[in-house]
Amino acid sequence: MFKIYGDLNSGNCYKLKLLCALLNINHQWIDVDILKKETQTDDFIRKNPNGKIPILELDNGSILAESNAILNYLANGTSYLPSDNYLRALVLQWQFFEQYSHEPYIAVARFIQFYLNLPEDRLAEYKSKLAGGYKALDVMEKHLSDKSFFVGDGPTIADISLYAYTHVAHEGGFDLANYPAVQGWINRIKALDGYLGMLD
Repeated sequence: MFKIYGDLNSGNCYKLKLLCALLNINHQWIDVDILKKETQTDDFIRKNPNGKIPILELDNGSILAESNAILNYLANGTSYLPSDNYLRALVLQWQFFEQYSHEPYIAVARFIQFYLNLPEDRLAEYKSKLAGGYKALDVMEKHLSDKSFFVGDGPTIADISLYAYTHVAHEGGFDLANYPAVQGWINRIKALDGYLGMLD
């Protein structure tokens, strides 16, 4: 049985937890506390020199890091990763969007507010993240205005990637009241068979 090292409060780690629940993938979850610097121990650095979670450890000892890379590995051969080459590329397009245009703003704002309780010395940084986060939500709202999911007719790992931090965006100070399409999409993800909440 493979192992996933992660923090249950982390959206990047939750992506994997959610996909495993939706696909009923058996695995061993190993809690890693980032605030206690457990990703900086010698043992963890040997597994991932970048010192970040999540990581996937296969039965043969092989390690895979980066949440979206792991999603692609786990979803291969399932409906969550289309076999059509163009659709697979669209999945990657949205995963890159999540990592470059979404996560650096919404996830970081959430970390500063939810994890650190808005310390004074990071307040300016927090405020600077709000505009970028809302810009990402605007892109998502426009795309979802006439679509149920991000790629194709059903959920894919593109949705999983974007859902993780979007559904807890309020913990970073983002108000989704003006994003009805995004809210509807969040509800569709929550209604999927096998859905598991972040802290369930």
